[in-house]
Amino acid sequence: MGKSLLMTGHPGIGKTSIIRKVVQALGDRAGGFYTEEITGPGGRHGIKLITLYGEEATLAHKDLKAPRYPRVGRYGVDTAALDKVGVKAIKRAIRRNRIVIVDEIGLMELYSRKFLEVLMGGFMGEAHIVGTIMSKSHPEANAFRYLSQVEIWEIDHRNRDAMHKRVLTWVGKL
Repeated sequence: MGKSLLMTGHPGIGKTSIIRKVVQALGDRAGGFYTEEITGPGGRHGIKLITLYGEEATLAHKDLKAPRYPRVGRYGVDTAALDKVGVKAIKRAIRRNRIVIVDEIGLMELYSRKFLEVLMGGFMGEAHIVGTIMSKSHPEANAFRYLSQVEIWEIDHRNRDAMHKRVLTWVGKL
């Protein structure tokens, strides 16, 4: 058993929903962040980051324009918000010896050097990280995927409904 767990699967399969159920069950044993869609007329407008400490920030939004903000699809990515809120939540969880929740290691998050450095430090240190990672191969994401202390679980339509219980059983063995 690895000391950290990353779940992967195609976009929309339910990774964030699983993380939210795990967060709810763990309560104050966990720290870190998860993401949530920003919706409105016309569908999805962006993605916000929500920490387990009650802070929120817009991670990506269609109104954030290049060249100031790097682009992923139709969204500009606010790496400063990720650094200020998301990275801070990861550091706080590590410091307080909590299960570190990271949703997700994806294209948007990979634009932040601070995110990559703090997260790698967590994986290489004593932290127990439970998170999600993009399904596509990417050199910087693969650096986390192939660490010997990390287990990777594939989420699909057959296992997604019970996956949060499986994750909680895994956490219970730490």
